Amino acid sequence: MTTGSSPKHEDLEAGIIGDVAAAEGGGGDGEGGGWECEDDFSDPFDIANTKNASLDTLKRWRQATLVLNASRRFRYTLDLKKEEEKDQRSSMIRAHAQVIRAALLFKLAGQRAIGTTVTPPNPSADYSIALDQLASMTRDHNISALQQYGGASLLLVKGVSELLKTNVDRGIVGDDNELSSRRNTFGSNTYPIKEGQSFLRFLWEAWQDLTLIILIIAAIASLALGIKSEGLQEGWYDGGSIIFAVLLVIFVTAISDYRQSLQFQKLNEEKRNIHLEVIRGGRRDKVSIYDLVVGDVVPLKIGDQASSSLTQVPADGILINGHSLAIDESSMTGESKIVRKDQKAPFLMSGCMVADGAGTMLVTGVGINTEWGLLMASISEDTGEETPLQVRLNGVATFIGIVGLAVALSVLAVLLARFFTGTSRNSDGTIQFVRGRTSIGATVDGVIKIFTAAVTIVVVAVPEGLPLAVTLTLAYSMKKMMADNALVRRLSACETMGSATTICSDKTGTLTLNQMTVVEAYVARQKVDPPEDSSQLNAVVLSLLNESIAQNTAGSVFSSKDGGGIEVSGSPTEKALLHWGVKFGMKFDIVRSESTVLHVSPFNSTKKQGGVAVRRSDSQVHAHWKGAAEIILASSTRYLDTNGCLQSINRDMGFFNKAIEDMAARSLRCVAIAYRTCKNDQIPADEEQLAQWKLPEDDLVLLAIVGIKDPCREGVKDAVKLCTDAGVKVRMVTGDNLQTAKAIAVECGILASDADATEHNIIEGRTFRELSDKEREHVAKRVLVMGRSSPNDKLLLVQALRKQGEVVAVTGDGTNDAPALHEVVRWGRSVYANIQKFIQFQLTVNVAALVINVVAAISSGDVPLNTVQLLWVNLIMDTLGALALATEPPTDHLMHRTPVGRREPLVTNIMWRNLIMQALYQVGILLVFNFAGISILNLAHDGTGHANMVKNTLIFNAFVLCQIFNEFNARKPDELNVFSGVTKNHLFIAIVGTTFVLQIIIIEFLGKFFSTVRLDWKLWLVSLVIGIFSWPLAVAGKFIPVPKTPLAKVFIKPYQRCIASRNA
Repeated sequence: MTTGSSPKHEDLEAGIIGDVAAAEGGGGDGEGGGWECEDDFSDPFDIANTKNASLDTLKRWRQATLVLNASRRFRYTLDLKKEEEKDQRSSMIRAHAQVIRAALLFKLAGQRAIGTTVTPPNPSADYSIALDQLASMTRDHNISALQQYGGASLLLVKGVSELLKTNVDRGIVGDDNELSSRRNTFGSNTYPIKEGQSFLRFLWEAWQDLTLIILIIAAIASLALGIKSEGLQEGWYDGGSIIFAVLLVIFVTAISDYRQSLQFQKLNEEKRNIHLEVIRGGRRDKVSIYDLVVGDVVPLKIGDQASSSLTQVPADGILINGHSLAIDESSMTGESKIVRKDQKAPFLMSGCMVADGAGTMLVTGVGINTEWGLLMASISEDTGEETPLQVRLNGVATFIGIVGLAVALSVLAVLLARFFTGTSRNSDGTIQFVRGRTSIGATVDGVIKIFTAAVTIVVVAVPEGLPLAVTLTLAYSMKKMMADNALVRRLSACETMGSATTICSDKTGTLTLNQMTVVEAYVARQKVDPPEDSSQLNAVVLSLLNESIAQNTAGSVFSSKDGGGIEVSGSPTEKALLHWGVKFGMKFDIVRSESTVLHVSPFNSTKKQGGVAVRRSDSQVHAHWKGAAEIILASSTRYLDTNGCLQSINRDMGFFNKAIEDMAARSLRCVAIAYRTCKNDQIPADEEQLAQWKLPEDDLVLLAIVGIKDPCREGVKDAVKLCTDAGVKVRMVTGDNLQTAKAIAVECGILASDADATEHNIIEGRTFRELSDKEREHVAKRVLVMGRSSPNDKLLLVQALRKQGEVVAVTGDGTNDAPALHEVVRWGRSVYANIQKFIQFQLTVNVAALVINVVAAISSGDVPLNTVQLLWVNLIMDTLGALALATEPPTDHLMHRTPVGRREPLVTNIMWRNLIMQALYQVGILLVFNFAGISILNLAHDGTGHANMVKNTLIFNAFVLCQIFNEFNARKPDELNVFSGVTKNHLFIAIVGTTFVLQIIIIEFLGKFFSTVRLDWKLWLVSLVIGIFSWPLAVAGKFIPVPKTPLAKVFIKPYQRCIASRNA
């Protein structure tokens, strides 16, 4: 986890989410998915690798469902055509950029050969260089122009900074007037974003559905025939009602899509609004990336996108100074190549990634005036995202659609056969078709009705609401997590967290507050108490400490805006050391001005130390080092005593080691500071050699060992316990030494006590790294704490856990919140649970509706649920059902389940039990009424036509009420009390209530449209009793045990055996 796009947000993509994407693929079954390890089980309607599925794989499902409402099904998933166009456009822009750059290099070579000079800078507004000159110089990497603008200055960027009125050390002033002037002259750091689709566009897309178009055509034909045979007053009802129902489906779909589009636009704006650090007026301020202007000075170093340093270069610019700065330019050049940046190659391109080192840059191009801006402007339209769950659901939907199509064709064949053989009768008992007597118009009308009934079965059978439910629940979860200060940047990440079986968490900022303070210090072999009391320190030692702290840092000390104090920037450890130095009297700016930096060896998490070489005013060169206490101590041969005299460290090594162990045992991060002198003849004189100089790190003189306290976050122990109870194992992977890591792990509850800190549970990164692959897999399962680890050690641990079938979430460095971890897991599980609720609900409706119509069609030649009625049912179960069930908030019950295996079936045995019971009940009771309803309801004395209308109306009404009441059952598939928390979900209550009211209106007032009649209070009571009975039935069904072996495996095994026997 890393800081999100604004200070209040925790970004779960770069940390948890980005690493989940790298960690959960491959063999990842959850703990609950162990059965899938058997080699002989294969689901033909599943995709083996749902994470980052290829476009070819995604096309396969679309091609398999072209006639099955594909346009509606895939309206919430990745737009493959636009994705391909985006890739082609990106490649084209990159290619053009490379051609232009190559041509310019050729031109420059010719100019140098004949001595051609660069056009001098032209003044523009308040600045001495024009926008086009600045943009072309950076875009074309025109070193000749940079040299000419630099004049006699050794620092090439100095001339450009003067033209831009920027101080390379202090940045721009940064007041509102100056920022406005720079934006007016050089543009803002934004690019045009294509507006979202209009509502009319969504209406048009909702209309582009083959089955709905067929229904409209059939309805128009029916309308024409009806008006011709019965007149306008009575003949328009059948065709008109179908047209109205289809239009209602189209409008509701378009409204739902449009609202989703607006919500995602808002989410995307939040994701793009990254905050970064700039130097303005000598201060380091956090600003939005949109507020960056030409002339800004921006610090860069390897880190995370939203912390105080960036991974991504935020604008075009020129390097001011850098130390081992390496940039990955593959995003712009297309070549996977790391480019070292120095005064010979100073140009930086927006959108490229910092691969190593640190530096500062002068911004020379922003927004649309950069290659990255042009690229983003051309592809800024969001083409969607195909999440792993959606990929799997496409397979499920395809299978159900094929079954529905087969059923529809069967019904069509049976009804047509019965119609033309004269065995089909009207509701009044008359034969529908008599050869030679029935008119052509009546025949065509009858065939159209049969055809529309079959097409409607396809509409109902194809569960295009499944991807809608995924998108709704993911969007709902993302929105709610934003309210909890957690911004998820990728939809797929949210659902992946629901399957996580283990979390590899960083210590700093995740389990701890990331608010570090020096609370203990050993200087000159004595404990300084209090640690900021400089009176206890020798002047020589104090001077060297000041020099080391002030120069060997990427942080800074500056006056606060109100002038009432000082502010400190930098990493948490650097801020703690700088605060400590300030407290014992260090004057940061003065100390830095007394020496010149020659070379920097940036700190990184692999070597656990960082150094700097400085030349003092007396020409002496000091190499200062700071880092992990035991590593610096091992490189030290001497120390300065209380008198400032050098002493051998050998006989006092035990004292220093004990000091480190004592501090680590109290959860303190131990940092050592040391230095050494360098002879002038050892220092490279040439600038290029100096850049490659390896700073000497042996024979050091120890100056100090400090203990830095980083308190555990409030609630972290409870969060770890909740994750553990939910079957998610929390492991700590940190760069701190084992003693500190162990103490923090005990404090956070990762280790129950010191007694649990055995060699099996805690391990050092170096030790784990040296194991063989097999040994690492064996050890990884038991490791709870890894100390002194590098990023590569963390990767090795993740890989070993994945091979064991774990789904791993990884948090990275940065400002995080451990209590948010279990919330993310809760929301991730909620996504999966909500999808399963909707699947259970929709499959119940599908099975019941299909079976009722098929059985009735085959046996009597008529269907009790007509086209308009089925379209209303389709609306209930697709759009309204998805809205109701996809927005269920997470419950504590979810955290008592084991993690969902990545390869577990979407429809569990519990869901099969529930939906089979409900479907059998609905099919059974409604078919009884279909065949014996007239006698049961005592309607024999009514006319045949009216009796059949009452019976069919009761069946339709009872069927809809069954779905309304079953929606409550779907909320809690494995709990007895389906009403718990229902009053908190206002949207669910509103949808259920609205559906019920609309059903009353349909039955009582819209009979002409829906081919129904009004029901008296007794028949309404019968309908309600039939619907309500689904509640006690659901409770009773939950006492029926289900086998652990998934039904899919049971049914597929005989098929596999049959295939195997054929191949034998």
